[in-house]
Amino acid sequence: METNNTNTTPKPSSLRWEILRQALLRRPSLQNSGTLSLSLSLSLSLSLSLSLSLSVIIKCCYSLICIEKIKFDFVSGEQSRIPISRRTTQGFDLIPSQLVDKVPDSKNARVCYTLPGASGYPKLLLSQRVDNSAADLSDFEICNRYNIDNTGLVCHWPSEDVLAFFCLSHVNMFRSKRVIELGSGYGLAGLTIAVTTEALEVVISDGNPQVVDYIQHNIDANSGAFGGTIVKSMMLHWNNEDILDIFNTFDVIIASDCTFFKEFHKGLARIVKLLLKSTGPSEAIFVSPKRGDSLIKFLEEIKKNGLHFSITENYDAEVWKRHQMFMNGDDSWPSYDKDHCYPLLVRITL
Repeated sequence: METNNTNTTPKPSSLRWEILRQALLRRPSLQNSGTLSLSLSLSLSLSLSLSLSLSVIIKCCYSLICIEKIKFDFVSGEQSRIPISRRTTQGFDLIPSQLVDKVPDSKNARVCYTLPGASGYPKLLLSQRVDNSAADLSDFEICNRYNIDNTGLVCHWPSEDVLAFFCLSHVNMFRSKRVIELGSGYGLAGLTIAVTTEALEVVISDGNPQVVDYIQHNIDANSGAFGGTIVKSMMLHWNNEDILDIFNTFDVIIASDCTFFKEFHKGLARIVKLLLKSTGPSEAIFVSPKRGDSLIKFLEEIKKNGLHFSITENYDAEVWKRHQMFMNGDDSWPSYDKDHCYPLLVRITL
């Protein structure tokens, strides 16, 4: 039966399967996409034989490839791709960094971050992955075992750069406070607070045990710069019920780009409420792009938990200046899209 609707878009389930199929096949990078090609030494049949759930595989693929909204023309059989989120090498470049050395035969490298501002700030040396052209099977297995994604391993995300810069600009917010970073990745923002603000304690957490290993390594590498601040790593799954030892503890929670996966919203909102100190002022600072309706859906969960929030679009002159540059076509970030790249500032209180 013929149809005149040549712009039909498949159901979300079909889109997910197509994204998964594209991710698990060796293929060249898309023209003009600004992304690296992904080469997975893994087939779908092997993944399923290892009992890796579809949702976990998709989450890992989201983390490792340019996530694409795939639009089909069912008459011609052709498809077009609209990039909606991506592992990126571009960013706001607010915290200058340079590669120090690459570990031979490894994805790992040491990267030096130079904190802008006061000349007395120490440099941060972070170990992180810099080569993600191939995914390790162990990454998928760990995602499946802990019901997590592996976004913290993929790269240093632009929103964490913005969060670290925001913290540098508001050091008094953290002085003599207990602070925890959620979904921290390699820990740039948490470590920035630890070396610049005279915080009482900084806990740098993630739900992925591989990421937590990197965090602890980075804490050890920079421990001489913490002064009197206590700095700890922690594996923290947002659905974890056993958090009595840190319940009602923190003056400030920070997080960057942690609202992407909607299935984690309920646990994330719950953990924010449980961790914030109920006596005296306390707040959570999130920097996160809208990413469609993902941020809005998370804030709905925040309201359901009886929490209050505010959203600020223009919260830092330098961040806003660079955002405007990218919106006006600056070619240093050609794929820049406000909805998916520009992090809004969300402040959450009890």
